[in-house]
Amino acid sequence: MSTEIPQLVDAATVTAWSHQVDVLVVGFGMGGGCAAVEAAATGASVLVLERAAVPGGTTVMAGGHFYLGGGTAVQQATGHADSPEEMAKYLTAVSRDPEPEKINAYAAGSVEHFEWLESLGFQFERSYYPEKAVIQPGTQGLMFTGNEKVWPFKTIAQPAPRGHKVPVPGDTQGAKLVIDLLVRRAGELNVAVEYETGATALVVEDGAVVGVTWRRFEETGAIRAKAVVIAAGGFVMNPEMVAEHVPQLAEKPFVLGSTYDDGLGIRLGISAGAETRHMDQAFVTAPIYPPSKLVKGIAVNADGQRFVAEDSYHSRTSAFVLEQPGAVAFLIVDSEHMERPDFPLAPFIDGWETVAEMEEALGIPAGNLQASLDRYNENARSRQDPDFHKASEWLAPQDQGPWAAFDLRLGKALYAGFTIGGLSTSVDGEVRRTDGSAIDGLYAAGACAANIAQDGKGYSSGTQLGEASFFGRRAGRHAGRRAARQAELAR
Repeated sequence: MSTEIPQLVDAATVTAWSHQVDVLVVGFGMGGGCAAVEAAATGASVLVLERAAVPGGTTVMAGGHFYLGGGTAVQQATGHADSPEEMAKYLTAVSRDPEPEKINAYAAGSVEHFEWLESLGFQFERSYYPEKAVIQPGTQGLMFTGNEKVWPFKTIAQPAPRGHKVPVPGDTQGAKLVIDLLVRRAGELNVAVEYETGATALVVEDGAVVGVTWRRFEETGAIRAKAVVIAAGGFVMNPEMVAEHVPQLAEKPFVLGSTYDDGLGIRLGISAGAETRHMDQAFVTAPIYPPSKLVKGIAVNADGQRFVAEDSYHSRTSAFVLEQPGAVAFLIVDSEHMERPDFPLAPFIDGWETVAEMEEALGIPAGNLQASLDRYNENARSRQDPDFHKASEWLAPQDQGPWAAFDLRLGKALYAGFTIGGLSTSVDGEVRRTDGSAIDGLYAAGACAANIAQDGKGYSSGTQLGEASFFGRRAGRHAGRRAARQAELAR
């Protein structure tokens, strides 16, 4: 698959335009769909190019979580106090290179964004799911989907659940519902959509982006626009880009993406001089829960040493696993806490009557695992974990044999992941150069833009849909207003 940067096209060389619009959006996933409807809401004429035959992109594979807070109606109804300030403090704490303007805007605008999402035609259920899970098993509207209750973050910001799930049972249909509603809203606002049509290059004039060239099967053409919003997904399906930027995703994980997550949107931006950010970061996970009782066990590496607080959000635990020597790790539980998962992403290995037998079978140096268990058990009896600060509710001695092990090793556990990095953007989605200046006429949203999702250890489920929709809206509004200003100047 290509890693080639497309060549810019000089507008002076274009002999005919197939369309002339105010705002052109490349891609109809969550970011592109929200950008399109918000641009149209400003009065702009909007056209969306979608390479697939249907809308949705990778969004329709998502679990339906939106990371929202600051005091949403669901948080209030379920008795969970939150504020924009506490939400911003948490997002800042889990970011490796926080962008305060974006984080503060997201936190301050989260309640309004929650209400806007519901205005599309659904309502988040006013209910809370208290267990530790990857996604709610039913239609419960709220759960913890990050490390809010995990040390050290719980000491920095007041923990609050912010994983708002679209009320559709199952793992993926909620996000599809939102896409369907965006398609409906787009139709009401006279947004035009050309399917099976892909952008191939950016068209520039006097240093500004003024359109794109496109291809549909054997047909080609060019579209002139006052603003272009790239929302064409990440690069997880491009093996060459993955190998270059996030090699951890090239080593056996199951990648989460659509056919068109090939990095084209990012490469289009680079062609115009865009800076990229966080390209070396990925979300990779093989959850050890549910069942939640397994969290009370201990995760150890090949030397039998603990390396993470086991109550961490699953992607944080997995990120630490992949940093261990050889990416080797095991989850150890005793008979009191043993339970087989319904869908074991970290497969059960075996059970042993003694820890010594388990050490030998797993290749752990004799005595090391026993020493780790002894220290953990002694501290757990007094409800403390001075080594990794695991929360007391997840502390329990693992001293009732026999003992079992689950396999967290890369290549054995079923790891899944997607890319996080993308084009550098302003709070309004303007694509930026390395010097911080905006590329005139060019915007980015969704998985091809770098916003508040910055690394796997700090990721919270719902961030991708949350930031794609929130910053997609901002990009669409800014692009629509830019088009209006240009039209005014032309009169």
